[in-house]
Amino acid sequence: MIIAVASGKGGTGKTTVAVNMALSASGPVRLLDCDVEEPNCHIFLKPEIRKREIASVLVPVVDETKCTACGECGRICQYHAIVSLKTEPLVFPELCHSCGGCAKVCPTGAISEVQRGIGAIETGIRGAVEFVQGRLTVAYPMSPPLIRAVKKHCDSAGRIIIDCPPGTSCPVIAALRGSDFVVLVTEPTPFGLHDLKLAVETVRRIGIPFGVVINKSDAGDSRVKDYCREEVIPVLLEVHEDRRIAESYSRGEALVEALPEYRQVFERLWADIDKAADMRPETTRGYK
Repeated sequence: MIIAVASGKGGTGKTTVAVNMALSASGPVRLLDCDVEEPNCHIFLKPEIRKREIASVLVPVVDETKCTACGECGRICQYHAIVSLKTEPLVFPELCHSCGGCAKVCPTGAISEVQRGIGAIETGIRGAVEFVQGRLTVAYPMSPPLIRAVKKHCDSAGRIIIDCPPGTSCPVIAALRGSDFVVLVTEPTPFGLHDLKLAVETVRRIGIPFGVVINKSDAGDSRVKDYCREEVIPVLLEVHEDRRIAESYSRGEALVEALPEYRQVFERLWADIDKAADMRPETTRGYK
């Protein structure tokens, strides 16, 4: 079972939920940190990193001796990653989506593709938790290719947790696809409700069952709960505001280890997720 932990905005406690779910799981579990622009699960999980490999994508290079400046490569590229202004093409590898179209349409075979590193994938272990994270190269503008590379490690027969990037843009979609259930983490504030609505719309369009975890549930108002009730969205867990949680977080400690009484809370969360996933509540209504 693949469970994605996501949020409409950053700072809601998404990583806290993902890490503590992993540490509270019964049996082996694999945690994938797909927030590749700023991965931080390792801070709290503290795994032993055993392997590091470079992730790369294919980008075009032009053989100037074969190029006739016909411009076919620039016309097919929808991202303007290769441009020919009646001259030999200019390549902008940061914009390339690695579709290979330019090489296919080149009439003289002047375009070939080479590997370009976009980041690293690190794998490790902490007890029964297998850990995988991606680290995007600084200044590289597109994270979905690296997210997809991290998700190639979704080959375990056990439980898999994906810590998604925040928001609702392309990186989030890349992380969510293929999941069996989504846990949306939010907070009871006007901003939290606004971005939760965006996240709900996104998950419904993809068509994945989901539920909500409300962090610092007693610190705001009831609008998030009211919205979930009106939209028939299961509230899987409410975490009350607790200074001890903030203190353990500031020390880089996992919640279930710093405050052992919370282990039962996350064990119940697992049980509620299993129940909600089996029931497949009306969280996907209106979309195919």
